[in-house]
Amino acid sequence: MKTKYKVVFLITSLLIILSISISFINYSISFSSIQKQLKNQILPLFLNNVYSDIQKHIVKPHIISSTMANNSFLKNWLIEEKNKSKVEDYLASIKDEYDLFNTFLVSEKTKKYYTKDGVLEVLDESKPSSAWYFNFKKSDKKHEINLDINKFISDDLIMFINYKIYDESSKLLGVTGVSLKTSYINKILKTFRTNEHFIVSFYNKNAQMILSEGYVNNSFPIDNKQNLNRFKEEIFTKDSSMIEFEKDGDTHILNSKYIPELDLFLTVEANLKNFTYNITNILYFNMIVSFLVTSIIAFLVYLIIRNYSKKLEFLSQHDSLTKLSNRRDFQLKLNTLFNLMKRKGNDICLIFIDIDNFKNFNDKFGHQTGDQILVKFVDVLQSEVRKTDLFARWGGEEFLIALIDSNIEDTKALTEKLRILIENDTALNKLTKTKVTASFGVTKLEEYDTIDEAISRADKAMYLSKNNGKNQVSIL
Repeated sequence: MKTKYKVVFLITSLLIILSISISFINYSISFSSIQKQLKNQILPLFLNNVYSDIQKHIVKPHIISSTMANNSFLKNWLIEEKNKSKVEDYLASIKDEYDLFNTFLVSEKTKKYYTKDGVLEVLDESKPSSAWYFNFKKSDKKHEINLDINKFISDDLIMFINYKIYDESSKLLGVTGVSLKTSYINKILKTFRTNEHFIVSFYNKNAQMILSEGYVNNSFPIDNKQNLNRFKEEIFTKDSSMIEFEKDGDTHILNSKYIPELDLFLTVEANLKNFTYNITNILYFNMIVSFLVTSIIAFLVYLIIRNYSKKLEFLSQHDSLTKLSNRRDFQLKLNTLFNLMKRKGNDICLIFIDIDNFKNFNDKFGHQTGDQILVKFVDVLQSEVRKTDLFARWGGEEFLIALIDSNIEDTKALTEKLRILIENDTALNKLTKTKVTASFGVTKLEEYDTIDEAISRADKAMYLSKNNGKNQVSIL
């Protein structure tokens, strides 16, 4: 791989590593920050907000049931159980005042089930539909939440908040309470999940799920929930608790709170992925942008290096003033052509050129004018030199031309033409206020020659012209 490509590859690799590292560091910091906020702020705050909503939607009906159970009117009415329109009016007023789905009253004496619409049924211990009452009656609990279907009220699953009614001697008079549609509760829980990304559930002391979106009184013990069994004691404590666990490859955080009014545990569960979704997308976006920016930078660096490399390569092979090949480049190219000449038998002739009295021009007019003379001198020669020939600045005011496929006679003729052109060029004469001339030495490369020998011979021919009075052509 060329050095310039290695540099581009190295710069590109460093930029990619740097951008990816920065992106992941930012992602890690943001992820840790969101996780910390979720555990310390967002989840506890949401749990309290849910608790407030529960108080509004569930605890409030619970309190209403308790108030009904302690109402002296109901107690007195159950003792006599006369004029059922009065109890119907009472149940209707409670239902309407608090916008409940239904209110009910069951008499222990007659086992009649009253609502605002009258007696719905008479409970019988032998009927499965009446089992809730007799099971509740046998329990030592004063109240309970029961989810069941009552075909006389609705075909949907209903949440019943049941309270026992006792007389002054603690004798059971009956059971009263209110009912709520679970579809309404389920809608609330669904809103929590879809809008806030939290899963809200209710468990009893036996770790049995009582209510959750899509799971309503379905005997779904927490022991069956993946990876939660070991946190059972932490969750079901009357002090609020926070746990973190892995489920299906994702990190979940669960906050629990005991609700004494319901004697249930409220849990709020959050999948960390739902809260880091945006920063994950930002990570991917940053990586894509970084890749694109890195590609653009790498391409620009490549162009810069390529252009700079071309300039360096040009400067290493050419004279910076005249833009002709330098000595090294001339020798390399001539060596290649010389080898072809030996194989194919082509002629190659050399012309060694030196500007006459150039030092005097520099001393008289300065180096800047001297440089202008050199450039103009080259322009005059290039007008007659073919593109297939080699033309180099040999050093100072010396130049060397290699004519390819040109015999000695043709070379001599061309050289004489060049001499005359130089002598008569008005631009050169204007620069120096006198004629500019040059001395020329011509030789032919022979098969037994070396490059250095042939150039040396052309150089000697040029000096022969110098010694014979300058501004002439000599052949060796």
